[in-house]
Amino acid sequence: MNDDEHSHSNRMEATVRELLTEMKDASEAIVDLAYASLMYNSRDMADKVHEMDDDIDNMKFEIRTKVIMAGRSKEDARDMTGVLQVASAADRISEAAGEIVKLLDVPKEERPFINEIINESDEKIMMIRISRRSDMAGNTIDQLAVEASTGTKIIAMKNRYGWIYNPDGDVKIRAGDDLIVNGSQDGFNRLKKFASGDCPWEFPEAESEEE
Repeated sequence: MNDDEHSHSNRMEATVRELLTEMKDASEAIVDLAYASLMYNSRDMADKVHEMDDDIDNMKFEIRTKVIMAGRSKEDARDMTGVLQVASAADRISEAAGEIVKLLDVPKEERPFINEIINESDEKIMMIRISRRSDMAGNTIDQLAVEASTGTKIIAMKNRYGWIYNPDGDVKIRAGDDLIVNGSQDGFNRLKKFASGDCPWEFPEAESEEE
């Protein structure tokens, strides 16, 4: 069984709640990735956006199928209307991300406003490299609790094997890896100090043991 078939099998067994949660997470990540593809002029990221768009569309189909199979009365149909609306909204978000990456077809010099718009927003998208001096190297995203510790979320990372998009918590960060994160400027400045090795990482486990 290949990865696509395995994923489809898991989706068929998932509950509507689980599928909606996955759609929510994916629809958040896809927009950030779409903007990042423009900032870094990355066709690889744009291809991933299209792939995620197709995946979200498949999830919407699975949700519709489960809702139809579960409906036995008008009351059931009424109760499930909100679920279908949420799924459709997430799907529209992913379609909008697909429209954003089409701007890559516009010459880079003709879209300088993109970076300015993103930089003016409260949440920013930035890239940072992990130094050999950094305590982050050799630890997984979950071990570091990156988002809780810095207020920034890793939406993509590039290591010696290539790009990983919306990486799972068990992905290990190594020296030389490039991280693309979104978050506040203060959060990024904090992460930058850790990534460069200028500040030791404050491991959650160590703090818990001290308490």
